Amino acid sequence: SLMGNFDVDLDFGQIYEKKIKELFEGDGSIEVKTERDIWADTGNMFVEVRSRGKPSGISTTDAKWWIQVFTIDGDVKFTIMFRVDKLKKAIKYMYLNDLASMVKGGDDNTSDGILAPINTLILLNKKF
Repeated sequence: SLMGNFDVDLDFGQIYEKKIKELFEGDGSIEVKTERDIWADTGNMFVEVRSRGKPSGISTTDAKWWIQVFTIDGDVKFTIMFRVDKLKKAIKYMYLNDLASMVKGGDDNTSDGILAPINTLILLNKKF
């Protein structure tokens, strides 16, 4: 019956609602980075790996979760949340397979990071 499926879907949804609540209530640490404006034209996101010649960003975070916030004119349009271990594997894979590039970025272009197409990164995440 239709209601039977609804009950199963509701239970399934409640499981993940609980998981997300636990994440934000302390059962997992988060790193939050923001993409401003340019992503909307390029379709790319920047993941910092070094700053001023030293490992930084995703290379040094102790967080379990990486949240990338996408804004236009200061207005949050959407966010994407990745498990840090899986995001590391995905960007390394993309870089080694010429699906992403290493570029300068961050404050005053003093950081090095992986510039990755958002869509490809999302689709590749299933591999890791």
